Amino acid sequence: MVATPRLRDYVADRLAGKVTRADGTVVEGPGTPAWKGLNKPHRQDRRWATGWSPEQISNRLKLDFPDDESMRISHEAIYQSLFIEGRGALKRELVACLRTGRALRQPRERSRNKPHGHVTADVVISQRPSEADDRAIPGHWEGDLIIGTGRSAIGTLVERHSRATILIHLPRLDGWGEAPPVKNGPALGGYGAVAMNTAIATSITALPQQLRKTITWDRGKELSAHAAFALETGTKVFFADPHSPWQRPTNENTNGLLRQYFPKGTDLSRWSATDLEAVAHTLNNRPRKVLGWMTPAEVFTEQLRSLQQPGVATTG
Repeated sequence: MVATPRLRDYVADRLAGKVTRADGTVVEGPGTPAWKGLNKPHRQDRRWATGWSPEQISNRLKLDFPDDESMRISHEAIYQSLFIEGRGALKRELVACLRTGRALRQPRERSRNKPHGHVTADVVISQRPSEADDRAIPGHWEGDLIIGTGRSAIGTLVERHSRATILIHLPRLDGWGEAPPVKNGPALGGYGAVAMNTAIATSITALPQQLRKTITWDRGKELSAHAAFALETGTKVFFADPHSPWQRPTNENTNGLLRQYFPKGTDLSRWSATDLEAVAHTLNNRPRKVLGWMTPAEVFTEQLRSLQQPGVATTG
């Protein structure tokens, strides 16, 4: 591009050209401060630009200049001209016109970091016992976190058959807020992998084994130590597919009900275990149409009673 000014101007105009109406009238958009070499601003105005991607520019050149081989450039070369200091072909501030607004490439090491590396083929939802699908047999749970401000959270477990709810208290650990967070340091917010294992095990192991066969969770890292949890409790953990909340419908519905008591944007760490028990008790004693207007507590109590009949094991 350094040797071909016409190509450089074409690329720059498609990246940062003016936004216009159909009649060609320029629309200025919001006023923005000068670009300082940082990533795109978050939660504030960005410059309005034509905003073609390097790939769009590269391929459009072949249509606009079919017989001019000097008007050719790969999308990778455009990115390199933007990202690498000293090329001199394109001004660095044109980076702000890219959709991502990044001034640098993401490190490759980060791209190799698998966000769901704890989810292996044997614990995906398709491997969950088929008896959990139709809700006819009790003992299969769905779980998730509801998140509040300041990295506060409450764990939720809902039994698929009875819709009974257990709320898991996740207090912050010693040292929280005393020093700035350390990368890869201990999770002091209360829902690191070790803390989650302990909290869920404490809540669920009071039940007979027949009423805690499986838990289906989303793909959050809070249950990355699920293998140790399953070994300790005998309750197998399975994970829903990415971006598939409908695979945990009972839990998603219950979390919506819980927002009446724990709204978004509030600090959930202020509530004690006793407070959570009171809210769970309230939900479990609300009649449910799907249960024939019985309450989850009544259905769950009937499940416990049936396990206590002579000849039925109640190992827990």
